[in-house]
Amino acid sequence: MLTSNKRRKLYKAVNTFYRHGDINFVLGNAQVQSLYPIVYCSDGFCELTGYARAELMQKSCACHFLYGPETSDRSTMENLHRLRMFVSSAGTQFWCLLDIVPIKNEKGEVVLFLVSHKDITDKKKDQDPEQGPDTGEFTEITAAFSSQTCPQPTLQNDQQHHKHQQLCPPVTVKPPIPEYKVAAIQKSRFILLHYGTFKAGWDWLILLATFYVAVTVPYNVCFTVGGGRDEGSSSAPRSPPSVSDILVEILFILDILLNFRTTFVSTSGQVVYDARSICVHYVTTWLFVDLIAALPFDLLYAFNVSVVSLLLTFVCFAQKVLLSQYFGVHLLKTVRLLRLLRLLQKLERYSQYSAVVLTLLMSMFALLAHWMACVWYFIGRKEIETSLSVLVSGWLHELAKRLGTPQFYGNVYVTSLYFALSSLTSVGFGNVSANTDSEKIFSICTMLIGALMHAVVFGNVTAIIQRMYSRRSLYHTRTKDLKDFIRVHRLPKALEQRMLECFQTTWSVNNGIDVSELLKDFPDELRADIAMHLNKELLQLPLFESASRGCLRSLSLIIKTSFCAPGEFLIRQGDALQAIYFVCSGSMEVLKDNTVLAILGKGDLIGSDSLTKEQVIKTNANVKALTYCDLQYISLKGLREVLRLYPEYAQKFISEIQHDLTYNLLDPLIFSPFSLQWFLRGSYCRV
Repeated sequence: MLTSNKRRKLYKAVNTFYRHGDINFVLGNAQVQSLYPIVYCSDGFCELTGYARAELMQKSCACHFLYGPETSDRSTMENLHRLRMFVSSAGTQFWCLLDIVPIKNEKGEVVLFLVSHKDITDKKKDQDPEQGPDTGEFTEITAAFSSQTCPQPTLQNDQQHHKHQQLCPPVTVKPPIPEYKVAAIQKSRFILLHYGTFKAGWDWLILLATFYVAVTVPYNVCFTVGGGRDEGSSSAPRSPPSVSDILVEILFILDILLNFRTTFVSTSGQVVYDARSICVHYVTTWLFVDLIAALPFDLLYAFNVSVVSLLLTFVCFAQKVLLSQYFGVHLLKTVRLLRLLRLLQKLERYSQYSAVVLTLLMSMFALLAHWMACVWYFIGRKEIETSLSVLVSGWLHELAKRLGTPQFYGNVYVTSLYFALSSLTSVGFGNVSANTDSEKIFSICTMLIGALMHAVVFGNVTAIIQRMYSRRSLYHTRTKDLKDFIRVHRLPKALEQRMLECFQTTWSVNNGIDVSELLKDFPDELRADIAMHLNKELLQLPLFESASRGCLRSLSLIIKTSFCAPGEFLIRQGDALQAIYFVCSGSMEVLKDNTVLAILGKGDLIGSDSLTKEQVIKTNANVKALTYCDLQYISLKGLREVLRLYPEYAQKFISEIQHDLTYNLLDPLIFSPFSLQWFLRGSYCRV
């Protein structure tokens, strides 16, 4: 049986037969009835018989070459479970209990035979030599083995006929017949796909909630707690938690529950759907971090639960060092910042989307500046509270003296953020500067972190921006090269205008992508499928309806694209015709002696119906573009080669192209009576 595993919407087939190498069995092809050749044999069977796998492949799965002298009937089986004596490659005799089970595909057709060999030589030796093979202890062995398998048709190998016959008596319980097909993914309806739309949206919601926590928690720890109240008072009143804080805690708790039911990709590249494996994987990876980040401080406070006080008591330094219970709660909530580690997974998953990665990197930099601003203010406030020297005071005190404002004024966060950003991006300067040793140490650390952020964040940002504008840069480079070429060779203005216009229009169509260069490293099979998709409009013409799929694939590989600007000549009268052209869009006219012979539009086919090898086809008119035209064409040389590979289609093509050509460019003075035989020989007759 084949099982499939899905990794980000990609299937990976796994042959489960390989998992049972210790079982003695062979697989025979049931569709080759003259032989039923072995298509697979287990390692256990090779070890039992002494033959190598290469020696057994393509031999009959009836294993006649192993029959010993005591195997009575070689052409038929009187029972599905039959005792047989075999001889190994070394000449050693052994007894086996033979069991044959047909394997069906999804259409219900028997495609394989599973022939298992149960080695019972040891039990056979213990049996009475005068006792028949189907009596006594062996009968019990057969009955026991038969009860574990279902009655199936046996394999008969006769010289005159081959057929399947039901010989086993019916039993009450029948296990399902094995099937040879891609097994459906077995998963519970309550299992979430990690690549699903719902999980992707949920992950972004959790990411936004994490950013909310990363912004509000440090701000509340450093700014909200001490603003204008007696911070030494342990009984400072605590305001009720906001609705947004409670919602974030609920989201984190729900995220833990969902992670217990979300698939993941194993180290072998397979998607795991088993609920138990998912739980074990989550418990051993992210559960601890998520549990710490999901501690519901605000939710418990909303329900008047005193667990927060217990947690503060558990932290040995909570009541001694922390200024207040309110401050301690906010400080404990900083463990939620551990969820930012998940952001690294986001960067890897969305690394192919430059705009997303750029946004996340800049958000990280802004978040770091926010944290630095909070710590900078916290240090300044501590310096005021603990300063014993009047000669050296913190930055808050110095700034208050310069501006003549209170030390804790409303815009202090903006001032702190200004200093943090100036220190991260350059060197801090201005009316906010470090004065005490603590502030100087923090400023040094901030500058070092800023240098690191320049290397990491802005280096990645530069690379991302370069990738985003790489195509535009290539366009400007090509344009400059073209203008330099025109200047060096002193081309006339009219020719210069045509070259620039053609280049710009072609670039707007393909964006500078060379399809042939892009696909040259792909396998021929894949390139043919891509080419058939790109050229499906041309291949859907009635002219190609009778072509086989192989012929269409060969034709798709030789189809090229072209472009004509208004006023450009695609073909001039008297030129050698090199291809058959198909108008994808635009309008063209056929001219001869300034007389319009035809006007061509979308879906028209122009060329010649004469495909002789040696003859040079001279065109009898001009083909001029009236508007911007997109064209597809098949070279006559490549077309001849494909038609020689498919002679059954060549005759139909030659007879039908005469009716499908919108305009035949063959000069009427050069006409060749043509036949398929002459075409295949490459000869012709001139009249």
